[in-house]
Amino acid sequence: MDYFVLVIAAIFVNNIVLAQYLGNCPFVGTSKDSGVAIGMGLAVVFVGTMAAAITWCVQKFLLAPNDLGYLQTIAFILVIAALVQFVEMFLKKVIPPLYQSLGIFLPLITTNCAVLGIAIICQREEYSILETIIFSTASGAGFMLALVILASIRERLDLTRVPVSLKGTPLALILAGLMSLAFFAFKGMAS
Repeated sequence: MDYFVLVIAAIFVNNIVLAQYLGNCPFVGTSKDSGVAIGMGLAVVFVGTMAAAITWCVQKFLLAPNDLGYLQTIAFILVIAALVQFVEMFLKKVIPPLYQSLGIFLPLITTNCAVLGIAIICQREEYSILETIIFSTASGAGFMLALVILASIRERLDLTRVPVSLKGTPLALILAGLMSLAFFAFKGMAS
């Protein structure tokens, strides 16, 4: 498989949040500030890449040989939870302002279906370890790209008059839908 095509497909064509609709909670929740969006995006890139690589090993060397495929979701969530704890401790010690600004959304990466979805997609597509790492990093980058774009738009909209009924989450969901339509144009690249 051409790695370049895999990267472009993961970021633009099959964007994890805009095309596959995974990870909407942190996508909408942390998109109010560009700095927070970048921090959350980097955390998802790191956790997604590490989780996909580790879960690939767990699947190939533990679950599949022992016919324990039914434990895949539980095993993958445990791996993701451990990685999120590591990221949380790291940010708390090294970058306390980012840790404070991410708030509740940092532990929610544990249950972020985008991270779990990336790991499961890698297994479903039967990617090699290198393809898994490339795909998961690119998928995390696609999540971060969508998050930063949405945060930038929302920051600009804070300076304009918006009807009260659309402020906050309703407007974020409308914007996410419009971004999804815009990214849908990349589907033509796949054919």
